[in-house]
Amino acid sequence: MTKLSVNINKIATLRNARGGNNPDVEQAAVDCQLFGAQGITVHPRPDERHIRYQDVREIKPLITTEFNIEGNPIDRYIDLVLEVMPTQVTLVPDGDAQLTSNHGWNTIENKAFLTDVIGRFKEAGIRTSIFVDPSAEMVRGAKECGTDRVELYTESYASGYAENREEAIKPFIDAAVAARDLGLGLNAGHDLSLVNLAYFHRMIPWTDEVSIGHAIICDALYIGLKNTIEAYLQCLK
Repeated sequence: MTKLSVNINKIATLRNARGGNNPDVEQAAVDCQLFGAQGITVHPRPDERHIRYQDVREIKPLITTEFNIEGNPIDRYIDLVLEVMPTQVTLVPDGDAQLTSNHGWNTIENKAFLTDVIGRFKEAGIRTSIFVDPSAEMVRGAKECGTDRVELYTESYASGYAENREEAIKPFIDAAVAARDLGLGLNAGHDLSLVNLAYFHRMIPWTDEVSIGHAIICDALYIGLKNTIEAYLQCLK
């Protein structure tokens, strides 16, 4: 069964635009779980332009499913993760001023660094995942770093879906097969939506988890958060 983890960053973006606490990010985390989401994802960035470090601390006690913290493993981020102790930590190579994630790790060039960071998290009992491009080579490199899972960066699949979904999914199948053969868990995320999620799931049904935020919040503007989460869960059946 592929789990749906809802990334609530965009809810925090809306809150931060006006200050105050509307919408309430903590309540959103609770509601997403009540509506059927099997996990909550947050991605605190150094400038805290959406999810803040304090949000992460306050959300953790409210999680009854799984809690996934994404981010670039700078010292402050590492300290936060070890303090909060989520279910999973996902390492993403984004810069300080980066608008959104746009590439995965080169797990070969960054092997020593990733191995050290992953070792610290695994010693604390936290499941680890490395964000990678759809490349069997990068998946094999991730395995050598000691990670539990990889998360496939799915933007190229989403952008190529309308033109030729069979071609768009091919590198993801290859990478997913490599992960399965190596005994790695498999996650996916970025630009997955109601348009393309069902086909992705049909072609790679052994995916453990998809992390989706932007598309869910956009759809919720029209059909409501509960209906949206239920629609995404239907795609994963």
